[in-house]
Amino acid sequence: MNVNLSTFANPDFNRGASALKEASWIAVRFVLFSLCPFPLSGLKCAVLRAFGARIGQGVVIKPQVKITFPWKLEIGNHVWLGEECWLLNLDRITIGDNVCISQRAFLCTGSHNYKLSTFDLIVKPITIEDGAWLGAGSWVGPGVVVGSHAVLTAGSVATKNLEPYGIYQGNPASLVKKRIIES
Repeated sequence: MNVNLSTFANPDFNRGASALKEASWIAVRFVLFSLCPFPLSGLKCAVLRAFGARIGQGVVIKPQVKITFPWKLEIGNHVWLGEECWLLNLDRITIGDNVCISQRAFLCTGSHNYKLSTFDLIVKPITIEDGAWLGAGSWVGPGVVVGSHAVLTAGSVATKNLEPYGIYQGNPASLVKKRIIES
């Protein structure tokens, strides 16, 4: 049997909002998040909250951040979202306090079932716990939990959970050492 993408359907996928709300979000995202060259973090946070996101205090959102569904997003206090990072949250993404998500990092909650000819959609939530740091150009896959204060280095790929205070590198990411935070 071969893959036949003409048979793809995902009738069970829950977008989490009406078509009108999603269309409104796409228009606002394009203007405020894609075209605007200024951080305007306070305004962006207020708009995300208006679309159903749960956003803490002191959140910094740099230009060209892409968020698929704000109503499936929870961000803690004092979080940094770097330039061009992408939160493809077809399922819930939960980000703890004091998390740094560097430029061009990609959090991807969706994939496909390669075992089926219909290539069915698979979605799983992502959790980034307090104090974690996702380096520039890193990738976090569906169902991954990035443990408290873990580091995923630049360009690395997390397909499995990262333990707290671990520093991970590579593709797939592997533990290279423990993170020690000095006062």
